[in-house]
Amino acid sequence: MVSRSYTVAFEGIDARLVEVQCALSPGMPHFSLVGLPDKAVSEAKERVRAALNALSIALPSRRITVNLSPADLPKEGSHFDLPIALSLLAAIDILPKDAVAGLVSLGELALNGGLIPVTGALPAAIAAAEAERTLICPEASGAEAAWVGNTPVIAPDTLGAAIQHLTGARPIEVSQPGQVVPDTANAPDLSEVKGQERAKRALEIAAAGRHHLLMVGAPGSGKSMLAARMPGILPDLGPEEALETSTIHSLAGLIEQGGISRKRPFRAPHHTASMAAIVGGGKGAKPGEISLAHNGVLFMDEFPEFSRNVLETLRQPIETGDVTVARANAHVKYPCRFLLVAAANPCKCGYLADASRACARVPACGEDYMGRISGPLMDRFDLRVEVPPVTFQDLELPANGEHSSVIADRVAVARDRQRKRFSEFPGVTVNADASGKLLETFAQPDAEGQELLRQAAERVGLSARGYHRVMRVARTIADLAGHDEVERTDIAEAISFRVTGVTGS
Repeated sequence: MVSRSYTVAFEGIDARLVEVQCALSPGMPHFSLVGLPDKAVSEAKERVRAALNALSIALPSRRITVNLSPADLPKEGSHFDLPIALSLLAAIDILPKDAVAGLVSLGELALNGGLIPVTGALPAAIAAAEAERTLICPEASGAEAAWVGNTPVIAPDTLGAAIQHLTGARPIEVSQPGQVVPDTANAPDLSEVKGQERAKRALEIAAAGRHHLLMVGAPGSGKSMLAARMPGILPDLGPEEALETSTIHSLAGLIEQGGISRKRPFRAPHHTASMAAIVGGGKGAKPGEISLAHNGVLFMDEFPEFSRNVLETLRQPIETGDVTVARANAHVKYPCRFLLVAAANPCKCGYLADASRACARVPACGEDYMGRISGPLMDRFDLRVEVPPVTFQDLELPANGEHSSVIADRVAVARDRQRKRFSEFPGVTVNADASGKLLETFAQPDAEGQELLRQAAERVGLSARGYHRVMRVARTIADLAGHDEVERTDIAEAISFRVTGVTGS
């Protein structure tokens, strides 16, 4: 008779249910594992054998076959240990078959029978809830999985404890969700930034409508300092956003002690990062930085220094809000609706506008350096702002600018207007998502604004994408000002952030 237990295999942020079948048959003692396992899964039989031996459970002198179904789905990771062990224990009548068949389980086994935490407990719990089954996972993963409230989560610390629970000898209480990660104290505040009022305004508009922002300025002008303060003016994640973002972080192993944060992620990869690190890929097609920044901010400092291939691969995810990682044995899709904030020096030496400090190749060095950002990629930046050096006189002044909390309140009000506006349109939450007829309906300027936009398009040669991005930014500016209609002043400010000294159309 075949015993069954269930676990999951990950495809992007989705967890597909896998049936773990175990059969005992006559023949020479042998333990075989089939169903397209990778190396880590193939080694599970040795960990299972050692863990059972630690519990003084001897394997029968028969042929043991474990099949992971569907057999054509690649199985990767060490989390298959526990379901294989449970299925085997049911096959040798130590555990009741019906009880094991009603579970979804995952966890790595230590040689002494302990359960080691694994990544992906949150998406596994979602899959268990959809299948209306109980989830069993290691104790250290229980608080994370319990955030999915509509399925019971049992989190033993050892295989022996799991056996005692399933036989009724010592039941384990259902796990409770971990604590919400508290806000970090002493977070950087925009009031600490002296001067740079135009750049601050660009940050506010970008945060309100999730518009991509490029800041260009000399070294030390405050680009990185401004970007670091972006999380402080963004609204907290909603419940659905927090669960979706945490699911990605769970797969990447970034959730600590089961805590889920309501703050939007802020990812700042180094410019030497590979394409797989930024976009996703590598062994198991793991999520990259653009997916880890989902619903948050992706800050790319020294933007032109990133490899050309990395920069060009950003173009499609920026437009679609998701990325498909294609490998020979895997095609997985990850969401990546992020706010891109990029910072760059105007040239290689950084002092293009300072004749006393610029290199001998001015102005050619600036053209070559910014030329590393292709026209199509530059066209995807809604806001472009020059960040001039701060004078010594500005530095002597007291820090009396607006606090991040004040700006955050305005951003929250603007976001709330957008949420209500697009409530009947699935997949559209902010102005940056609006396109086609939706954009024409809600972002159409008044007659004066339309004429100004037409003139700007003719004089500076706006592309169709650039034209629509100006309309989206103008709609956000109107939301910040509380305007129901997009006015001429809103269009004028949006154009001013599009038409700057920064290279690009």
